Amino acid sequence: MHKYVVMGVQGCGKGTQARMLREVLDVVHISVGDIFRWHIQNHTTLGAQVKRIVASGNLVDDAVVEGIVRRRLEEHDWNYGFILDGFPRSDSQAQFFLESYDIDAVIHIHLPDEVVQERVMSRRLCSGCGLDYNLISHRPASENVCDVCGAPLISRPDDSIEVLADRLRDYHTKTEPVLDLFRRKELVLDIDGTRQPDEIQREIRSRLKV
Repeated sequence: MHKYVVMGVQGCGKGTQARMLREVLDVVHISVGDIFRWHIQNHTTLGAQVKRIVASGNLVDDAVVEGIVRRRLEEHDWNYGFILDGFPRSDSQAQFFLESYDIDAVIHIHLPDEVVQERVMSRRLCSGCGLDYNLISHRPASENVCDVCGAPLISRPDDSIEVLADRLRDYHTKTEPVLDLFRRKELVLDIDGTRQPDEIQREIRSRLKV
C-alpha cells in the first residue's frame, strides 16, 4: 500500500503530479480543491459556503477542511493507498494526520513566487465539466473553449493578483512550517517544480522507487 502527501504552493502542479502518479500506482487521488469544486458545481450547502469564502479571497477554515478529509478517508475505498493534495496546510492538521495515518513520503514541489504568479494568472477552468487548462502548458485547441465539452473557459474566482499575494503569505507563514514537522520525521522529498511535468514525474517515481 502506498500513502503519499503532495505539498507545494498554489500553482506548483500538485494536482497534475498526483494524477500522473495515481495512474501508475492504481491508488486513490484525494484533492481538497477538487472536492470543493464538486460541491460548488453541484450547488450544495458546503459549495455555497466555500464559494463565498473563495470570492472574498480567504481560505476555508481549517476545521472544515479537516472534517472533509477525515470523512473522505473514512470511506476506505483506497485499497492500494492514496495520494492526498491540498492537505495538511497547518500544524494542527498535520498532527491529526500523523496520528491517524502512517504515510510513506511527503512530495514537496518547490516553485519560486514569481513563477507561481505567472502560472496562476494563466490558469483557466472549464465552466462545464471542470477540466483544468493553462495558457502556458495546456492550451485548448480553440481559444477559450473546452476541448472535451465545448463550454467556455473561465478564470477561477480566486485567481487574482491580490488573492494570490494573500495566499503566498499564508503559505509561507502557515504551511511551510508543516514541512519542518515532516522533515523531522525524514518524510520529505524536495522536487524542483520549474521543469516540465513529465520530467518532474520521472524524478518523483525514481525517488519513490515506483
